[in-house]
Amino acid sequence: MLLLLLLAAGNVQILFFGQLVPIVLAVYSVARHGQGRLPWVGAIAAAVLLLSVDLFIDPLHSPGEIAPHWGVVTIAFLAGRGLRGSEDRAAAAAVRAMEAENATRERARAAVAEERGRIARELHDIVAHSVSVMVVQAGAAEQVVADDPEFARRALGTIRTTGTGALDEMRRVVAMLRAPEPADLTPQPGVQTLPVLVDAARDAGPEVDLTINGGGPLPAGLDLTAYRIVQEALTNVRRHSAADRAAVCLSFTGEALEISVIDDGPARDGAGEPGHGIIGMRERAVLFGGSLDTSTDGSGFSVRAVLPLEAR
Repeated sequence: MLLLLLLAAGNVQILFFGQLVPIVLAVYSVARHGQGRLPWVGAIAAAVLLLSVDLFIDPLHSPGEIAPHWGVVTIAFLAGRGLRGSEDRAAAAAVRAMEAENATRERARAAVAEERGRIARELHDIVAHSVSVMVVQAGAAEQVVADDPEFARRALGTIRTTGTGALDEMRRVVAMLRAPEPADLTPQPGVQTLPVLVDAARDAGPEVDLTINGGGPLPAGLDLTAYRIVQEALTNVRRHSAADRAAVCLSFTGEALEISVIDDGPARDGAGEPGHGIIGMRERAVLFGGSLDTSTDGSGFSVRAVLPLEAR
């Protein structure tokens, strides 16, 4: 506008390239930061201004003058729009990444909640069984307390031991919600039934070696947790690994039960998205004060869990 006013004032000496720099900066700024239609309005205004200058200033009529200043302004506009597009794409990618992260976090939370519900149901069955044993033993002791004091004493000892174990399990189950589900009358598995699990795994997949070092009675909840960790680890081997062999090892130390499941194969092609098995195993281990670690060296995958032995 100022340039047009100077032209209208008469014989005013104008150095066009001195005025071109502000025009270039203005075109770049409106293309870079303008919202909506503003960049295109600014581009049209700049084109009208350049066209007016080309028409009214005689020294700028030649192609050697027109091409440079139109080219510079066009490049400034395209550069501004290009940077603006890059920023918009980067912002959209950041939003998508954040949404994907939130979705992954929500899926993990849902998996943890689902696994906790499953553990709560299993522990509920264990506690219910313990209470049933206590009731039966108490009834038997009541019937023979006068005739067979020794039997009554053994029954009371059984009640005390069973009640202590039930209280330990109850401490874990009180924090979990148990969704209604049909009762399952199948006995809960444990370490003693691992040979059956391993035989089934051999039939359905790779060769599996089972080694149990040491032994001893385990609390019902801990016994079930050890079984479920081995079961889930072998399921992951069958679903996600191309291994020919897997090794399951349970070692009873003085203070903990150490579990390792190691396979010798790489990940299977086309195995699909990973599920929540590792999350569930880790949740089970943490529930009993233990830990679970997974690792891979490219030619195999290992699952290692440590479960403290609380007052076996």
